[in-house]
Amino acid sequence: MDVKDIMHKPVTAGKDISLKEAAKIMSDKHVGSLIILDKDKIAGIITEADITGNIDRLDKRCEKIMSDKIIAVEKDESLEEAAKIMSENKIKRIPVIDEMRLVGIISATDIIANIEDLGEEFFF
Repeated sequence: MDVKDIMHKPVTAGKDISLKEAAKIMSDKHVGSLIILDKDKIAGIITEADITGNIDRLDKRCEKIMSDKIIAVEKDESLEEAAKIMSENKIKRIPVIDEMRLVGIISATDIIANIEDLGEEFFF
């Protein structure tokens, strides 16, 4: 199974929004992260942990708080490889790209929901 088979449409916003605005978007869309874009390119990611860790700074712009060292996977990457990358980097969500353009996102929950499709070699 490939990443493209389980990816979801990502929720995005511009880098100039405040953490409070990001929290509102995430709450309204029922998501745990927000991909921050700058001119249609991934600039960073804001997660629930980023917001709760900066609860006293909700007026700050996302670009000041976001993680900007983005690790992404290609849409045709195997689910096993995506899970390995997420595990090695201790991340719960990973953007999915196609020719350097954001096309989706997957989470650890998505991987778990599709665990039966991971090859036996993944576990050993």
